[in-house]
Amino acid sequence: MAMHLIIDGYNLIRQSDELSRLDNQDLQLGRQALIDLLAGYKRMRRHGITVVFDAGQGLHQRRQKEFVNGIEIIYSGHKELADTVIKQMASREKQRATVISSDNDVAAHCRGCGCATLSSAEFEQRLKMANFGEGADEADATSGWVPTTRKKGPARRPSKRERRRLRKIRKL
Repeated sequence: MAMHLIIDGYNLIRQSDELSRLDNQDLQLGRQALIDLLAGYKRMRRHGITVVFDAGQGLHQRRQKEFVNGIEIIYSGHKELADTVIKQMASREKQRATVISSDNDVAAHCRGCGCATLSSAEFEQRLKMANFGEGADEADATSGWVPTTRKKGPARRPSKRERRRLRKIRKL
């Protein structure tokens, strides 16, 4: 089963120091920098990636889709939030999707649908590691749960849902 990353575009841009600096200069510059980073990541990891942006200011009456460097980019429609689009996609994709957003409302809804979630800051670290060619061992060390040979018993073992989420995140 292939992994599909659904990314809250402006949330990730504004959580990142480097991308937000570019975004403050020019909105298109911030988006393009994010797409370039994700294109490099996609070449290495081969996950399906969808980035969702708010259309804002009524640029589009309907949802707009485009593909850039193998990455699907969706702009929400007029009077529609990117959060709504992400929630709808998460409801369709269920366990196949991993949602990247620091928005608590979006993350809670997506977890309820069975999606794994990751904060924008955590994903940015993984994105940098992948783009700079650092190994997956470091990514596994930051994922939280590290198996040991010592018996822990059922009380300390993460729930099945949490173990499934951690397995997905380790693949990033």
